[in-house]
Amino acid sequence: MIAERLGGPDVLTPADLPDPVPAPGETLVEVEAAGLNFADIERLRGTYMPPELPFVPGHEVVGRAPDGRRVLAFAERAYATKALAQTPVDIPEDLPAGAALALLVQGLTAWHLLRTAAPLTPGATVVVNAAAGGVGHLAIQLAREFGAGRVIGTASTPDKRDLVLSLGADAAIDGDADGYAERVVAANGGAPVDVILDAVGGAVFDAAPEALAPFGRLIAYGVSGGVDPRPVDPGRLSERNIGVGGYWLGAHLRLPGGSAAAPLAELIALTAAGRLRPLTGAEYSLEQAPTALADLAARRTVGKLVLRTGG
Repeated sequence: MIAERLGGPDVLTPADLPDPVPAPGETLVEVEAAGLNFADIERLRGTYMPPELPFVPGHEVVGRAPDGRRVLAFAERAYATKALAQTPVDIPEDLPAGAALALLVQGLTAWHLLRTAAPLTPGATVVVNAAAGGVGHLAIQLAREFGAGRVIGTASTPDKRDLVLSLGADAAIDGDADGYAERVVAANGGAPVDVILDAVGGAVFDAAPEALAPFGRLIAYGVSGGVDPRPVDPGRLSERNIGVGGYWLGAHLRLPGGSAAAPLAELIALTAAGRLRPLTGAEYSLEQAPTALADLAARRTVGKLVLRTGG
């Protein structure tokens, strides 16, 4: 699927293109399924990392390496039957494509939030904002897996809060900014918490520090609720002995030694063992990519969406 111009999902059209030629360090993968992300929509619009035209979107694939191995990888031009992959990782034959694809951007982000950005100590209390989301639902499960003492998730509706509890959270609360800190502390038995992972931003991000214990950490990894125009006040941080940081997987993987292979191997093993349950959503054919992206943009979907391109 190719875009000859920038715009909404409807700019994508089918096209016959020659197979891409791998450069050193790349692997030509026969694509079984490609993952969809909000970043694909923003790139098509030209509002995020504007692409050169013509443009084939996508950067997550499950497929076959030339030697027959079934692999999971970041890739270029993923909305296609063949794509160039970087550092493919072997995956089990019986691992569903949607579950595997959920482990790339979303799974690796959740892993690094708890292992790298705010390294989790045994018994720590963790709050995951937007806990029913793509990263959040995995962070809830990984926090439990990595030894958190208490895990609290926030979500906007009763159904989503029920989902968060089913994933292993000790408590699920409304994530609205008004009264946020009070609800978090109450859900933790009246005590402040050690770690808050925030994908919301805006007023929720501004309210979150009041719920942190001394030397607690607030890590921002998204701004779905908007950017708060007020700067972070250093005095507020020092008075409470708390820290605020950020995390973005894309920048991390560009650092020297920023390989995804080891964390991915752990995530795949946890999923194969049934200890991690990625939420999977609808599957679409490759030609249905415009419909799939429109559904994603309108938030009509739940779980990881995939394009079935073959296999």
